[in-house]
Amino acid sequence: MEPGGEAGLGLDVRNVTVHFGGILALESVSVQVRPGEVVGIIGPNGAGKTTLFNVVCGFVRPSSGEVSYGGVPHQRIRPYQLAAAGVGRTLQALGLFPGLTALENVMAGATTRSRAGFWSALGGLPRAAHDEDALAERARGALAGLGITSDVDRLPATLPYAVQKKVALARALVAGPKILLLDEPASGLSNTEMSDLGSLIRRMAEDDGLAIALVEHHMDLVMSVCDRVVVLELGRVIASGTPDEVVVDPAVAAAYLGEEATGPVDHVDAGDA
Repeated sequence: MEPGGEAGLGLDVRNVTVHFGGILALESVSVQVRPGEVVGIIGPNGAGKTTLFNVVCGFVRPSSGEVSYGGVPHQRIRPYQLAAAGVGRTLQALGLFPGLTALENVMAGATTRSRAGFWSALGGLPRAAHDEDALAERARGALAGLGITSDVDRLPATLPYAVQKKVALARALVAGPKILLLDEPASGLSNTEMSDLGSLIRRMAEDDGLAIALVEHHMDLVMSVCDRVVVLELGRVIASGTPDEVVVDPAVAAAYLGEEATGPVDHVDAGDA
């Protein structure tokens, strides 16, 4: 699907401002991600990337501004409502349940498709058996789509880290989101694993039509997979454009290097915030 083929139906962050007491964490930040498009959100330490994602995910309520999913504004979204709103997300910390298998972890992400719900299915409540079978089928399909077929009954701690990452991604995908939020998906991966991840992200955007927002500090990945890049510094958008446009922007070089520069920004580390 061509980016923008369904304009306005992806993620739309409009003029979001966030105050933490007397600290201005975000100032009139706007980011749009259309179906079939990957948008990278980068910036140096303290730029506001994490705060922006926390606003989108409902962990932080903005002082002003609006967030829309699929063209529907949500003023007071809660994290547990994201899946029902068509939003999937991964966390920088994997957030997998250590006592559940890979399959069960992914099933936990499919509860919006189930009448009885995953936890009632585990508890053997009425009507749960049929739902449990349906949940397991969806979860196996999500895992298989990421190349995981033989390790579904293993606990997360027994799996290679890259596979754990895929389990967390499968959990975000199993409910069939239209918008996908990826928070540092390449952290801890080797160069080969990062390349595979990049191919997967492009496939999800181009073949599945997902609107993907990516917070990432590995610039090689950002520049290779993103259609557009939004750069934050001190809570403000200082640049926005294609990777080729952003990488030679003097304001971006100054933000990362702390001084004016005219050459390309190469292999910089965008930090954690």
